[in-house]
Amino acid sequence: MKKYSEMSFEEMKLEHEKLEKLYKDYRYQALSLDMSRGKPSPAQLDLSNGMMDVLNSQEDLSCSDGFDCRNYGVLNGIPEAKELMADIMEVNPDNIIIFGNSSLNIMFDFISRSYHHGVMGHTPWCKLPKVKFLCVVPGYDRHFRITEYFGIEMINIPMLPTGPDMDMVESLVSTDDAIKGIWCVPKYSNPTGNSYSDETVRRFARLKPAAPDFRIYWDNAYTIHHLYDDHQDHLIEILAECKRAGNPDMVYKFASTSKISFPGSGIAMAAASLNNLEDIRRCLEVQTIGHDKVNQLRHVKFFKDIHGVSEHMEKHAEILRPKFEIVEKILHEELDDLDIGWWTEPRGGYFISFNSIPGCAKDIVLTAKKAGVKLTPAGATFPYGIDPEDRNIRLAPSFPGNDEISIAIRLFTLCVKLVTIEKMIAQHNSEAEQ
Repeated sequence: MKKYSEMSFEEMKLEHEKLEKLYKDYRYQALSLDMSRGKPSPAQLDLSNGMMDVLNSQEDLSCSDGFDCRNYGVLNGIPEAKELMADIMEVNPDNIIIFGNSSLNIMFDFISRSYHHGVMGHTPWCKLPKVKFLCVVPGYDRHFRITEYFGIEMINIPMLPTGPDMDMVESLVSTDDAIKGIWCVPKYSNPTGNSYSDETVRRFARLKPAAPDFRIYWDNAYTIHHLYDDHQDHLIEILAECKRAGNPDMVYKFASTSKISFPGSGIAMAAASLNNLEDIRRCLEVQTIGHDKVNQLRHVKFFKDIHGVSEHMEKHAEILRPKFEIVEKILHEELDDLDIGWWTEPRGGYFISFNSIPGCAKDIVLTAKKAGVKLTPAGATFPYGIDPEDRNIRLAPSFPGNDEISIAIRLFTLCVKLVTIEKMIAQHNSEAEQ
């Protein structure tokens, strides 16, 4: 089919009439499909149902050092859970604290502690005239909402195929001591699915920040969420790289089992240098006497070790992979020849990032919603919900069934075509009036 940009005005009008008819047909179906969040599907949740059976009233609920997991204590997490999570995070167990069920909650607490009490003896951010954060875009909306909540100024850093624009990161961090951190999802990034290159990780580790309390917030949420056995992204471990570069205290690393076991009922953890952990514990000792150790024990008994986790994640991949392939296949079938949409094809994670031509994303999402397909709001992948070019849309294939995904993406591509052709017709008419 001819590219839209190569169509005559009459051809565009004929194409618009055809698309309008197809769109009305979809609206008559009264669809109700949700592709707005990266939620595991019921089939994925079923994979962890056995976790409900590994503990009962007859079990010994002591951890490996003999501590009774039913009682108060063990602020850092039980030893066997730390070992398991350390293997997932590729760090030493001594560098880990296991918290509750949510890594997002940990990140909020870290920002809050820095804001009210400072980082390792430095001035609390609330007492400074200005605090700034770098935000890789498109990125994770919930990260941005945390820094926005605390009134922190957010600066967009473009996401490249190799990771953030490191020339920009290095320049800003080295010259502005108001910049206190950067949000990163380094592997199978939300929403692009891209992973940081070796060079990008090494450049992060060798940053020379003007602010001594600058920290990299390294949210490795998708560290083992591969879609393929034979084509997996690999990421240099950031804590070790920072230590080699002489910056051992510059990074906080986060992960959880939220999309491994049960979202909302998993375990979350942070890894950092020993100096950072000592600083964190001073607050944690006031905040809690210990997190849910029974849940930590449950996870260890179910997964046993990193091999058990890997086998479990292969089952997740068998469910997720066909969904991503359906999305990618339909996008190619419907849009390849038109030059009106571009998308990522990740090898892991939970999302596909789609870019329309500028100025169309909000209308595409709204048009899809009117026909019964709910997508992540346009702009959500940018701080303050503002995509400067209004073109990025996050696609989340994980939750719907395969047949539902096929319908939703067919409709989505129809909306992309319809909104794009309408924009081109409006532009033609505007130019004709001038």
